[in-house]
Amino acid sequence: MAADIYTRYMAASDAWSAHLKGCQCTAEQPCPAGAPLRERFSDLQDAYLTHLREKKGTP
Repeated sequence: MAADIYTRYMAASDAWSAHLKGCQCTAEQPCPAGAPLRERFSDLQDAYLTHLREKKGTP
């Protein structure tokens, strides 16, 4: 499961980074096309970090 979350997290990071290179939007003010990419990246980042915390047994 962790590898799957990590793989999806990295793919979302790549998609968001690629979008930022060709757009003037920012993480704080994403454009309509960038907002779903930013949200997916953020959600997967949270999921992956939660997994790591649970694995280590820390809150």
